[in-house]
Amino acid sequence: MFQITIGVDIAKKKFDVALLIESKYKHKVFTNDETGFEAFIAWLLTFNLLTQPLICMEATGAYSQPLANFLVAKGYSVSVVNPAKIKAYAKSELSRAKTDKADAKLIARYARSMQPGLGTPPPPAIRR
Repeated sequence: MFQITIGVDIAKKKFDVALLIESKYKHKVFTNDETGFEAFIAWLLTFNLLTQPLICMEATGAYSQPLANFLVAKGYSVSVVNPAKIKAYAKSELSRAKTDKADAKLIARYARSMQPGLGTPPPPAIRR
């Protein structure tokens, strides 16, 4: 069971992360590119975490897959979740805030509560 979770709200040009340790959040925004991915890892290392966190994000295809693949290749535990599951969880919390920062925090809470399985969905099949 992961005690430390990170929620990632990802968009085309940037992604918001919320690191949840016990009941405290640390938030930061990164660019959605290789430079941002490296900066995210560097930021994460500043916390000197004693246990590996679970990094959770919604499956948004072209926006989430490069980051998920990068993190898995670096040895991090990653869970890419169907957005409908996150939405249902938000309803269960009666959550109505709709900012990127709030969504990242929501995803971190979802990951801590639900402990979703590790893995990323395969890339979409190419139609011929």
